[in-house]
Amino acid sequence: MAGVFEINETGQESYFFTLKAADGAVVAVSPLFSTIRGAAAGITAVRENAAAGLIVDQSDVAPEPAADGARPATAGPVELQKAP
Repeated sequence: MAGVFEINETGQESYFFTLKAADGAVVAVSPLFSTIRGAAAGITAVRENAAAGLIVDQSDVAPEPAADGARPATAGPVELQKAP
């Protein structure tokens, strides 16, 4: 099963969405939107941009090499770029 986007209401006329993994773990939480339509547009933007989005490392820590000296393992073909 793929992840699931859920739109929730908080307060008066404030909406946000969560992205949940197949096991129910929360993967992402959106900022607040003033309309459900705005939250749905946010979901569309995530769907359109996430699959091809670059991963940019903005941390000060370099990734540790694997024990055998190979590149660190990733969950798939990931291009990691260091921020300028």
